[in-house]
Amino acid sequence: MAKNTLSFVCQNCGAAYNRWQGKCESCGEWNTLAEEDSTGAASVPVSVRSKRKGRTFTLETLTGATQDAPRLPSGMAELDRVTGGGFVRGSVLLVGGDPGIGKSTLLTQVTSLMARAGHRSVYISGEEAVAQVRLRAERLGLADAPVQLAAETSVEDIIATLSEGAAPRLVVIDSIQTMWTDTVESAPGTVTQVRASAQALIRFAKKSGAALILVGHVTKDGQIAGPRVVEHMVDAVLSFEGEGSQQFRILRAVKNRFGPTDEIGVFEMTGLGLREVSNPSELFLSERDLGSPGTAVFAGIEGTRPVLVELQALVAPTSLGTPRRAVVGWDPSRLSMVLAVLEAHCGVKLSGHDVYLNVAGGLRIQEPAADLAAAAALVSSLTNAPLPTDAVYFGEISLSGAVRPVAQTTARLKEAAKLGFGRAVLPEAPRAETGGDAGMVLNTIGGLTTLVAEVAARGSARATPAAKPAGTPRFQRRDG
Repeated sequence: MAKNTLSFVCQNCGAAYNRWQGKCESCGEWNTLAEEDSTGAASVPVSVRSKRKGRTFTLETLTGATQDAPRLPSGMAELDRVTGGGFVRGSVLLVGGDPGIGKSTLLTQVTSLMARAGHRSVYISGEEAVAQVRLRAERLGLADAPVQLAAETSVEDIIATLSEGAAPRLVVIDSIQTMWTDTVESAPGTVTQVRASAQALIRFAKKSGAALILVGHVTKDGQIAGPRVVEHMVDAVLSFEGEGSQQFRILRAVKNRFGPTDEIGVFEMTGLGLREVSNPSELFLSERDLGSPGTAVFAGIEGTRPVLVELQALVAPTSLGTPRRAVVGWDPSRLSMVLAVLEAHCGVKLSGHDVYLNVAGGLRIQEPAADLAAAAALVSSLTNAPLPTDAVYFGEISLSGAVRPVAQTTARLKEAAKLGFGRAVLPEAPRAETGGDAGMVLNTIGGLTTLVAEVAARGSARATPAAKPAGTPRFQRRDG
């Protein structure tokens, strides 16, 4: 038999080394190397492997009938939106999220809905006992659903059990970090075990045609724990996001071979589980603080769905040598760029102020079209001038101070008009690109200086000289 050799494998990226070292040279993380068996218990001698002959397989041509992948609706419209229309036969999905965010609750509801529809659904839990899963099902009112349940961690036993009888249509493994296989000698949760267990389960899904959902733990940075190769092996990677103090949950597709990767599903956590939110804009704006300085409504696009969300900004004088910049729900680099443009081209002095920016509702914004709404909220808070309550803002800010057009303007305006907004501040663009005004007053601007001047004028008209707050900022005029 071949001699088992030991190596040190990074638990973050899967890189292997011959000796232990404190820092992984591949990913740069510290104290992530663990000692593992590099060959495994089922290693075959080289002399035997060299005698094995390969089998022939059929070669196909580029021409031929191409059929759309058959999909199985899950029973949850928001989940089907993210997956691209439902579960594809034989597909493998990896779902990640923070502890307690609601991953097990979501998958319990999905398996129950599919089981009630007459499909064989199996829920394998490696972290909880059967009684604990039953308690959750009773709390959600799903105890009568014919879901097949088990608490098992051996991959070989799971595959042997699922292979009996009719092939299941949906299999949930909660979680992949608790699974282990006999083919490798390593502790559950290590890179080697996670990779080998996922490979065996994926092979079963492809052969049987069952849709497989793997639950993955996440690191402190929000990345799915374990080797990144698992994300390449699966067909789709879904991220379940949300704040523990908020009742909103966002299901986002990070990778999807059978659908778009920019769609989101919105859920609300209730006492009876997760409730689908068909109109997230109305939900995100339900608790708006009307008439307060530093708030602006951003008309964004998530996938094919327009979403309106409130951006909140607070600019306050600082006593520290280095002002603080805090962002929740937006890219901090975009905030730094907007602040630099405001100071360089608009004469807005923010070097002596702390800046806080928050996206209300727990939504994470990724598109650059939020630049204009963030700038409007910042200037509004700085000048203590409330923005119009019936206005929405969207547009990308360039480093020269110009406001660049963004895509899907018509969809943004229609969603804003549907929710009762009467005006929109947007970049200059041909009227053919806007598709009409959707019954709204359009205030097109070509540069950021125009927006700053309008907001500053509202602040000057609102405050009298005797009532001006201490530390009212001064705007320095710059040529160009």
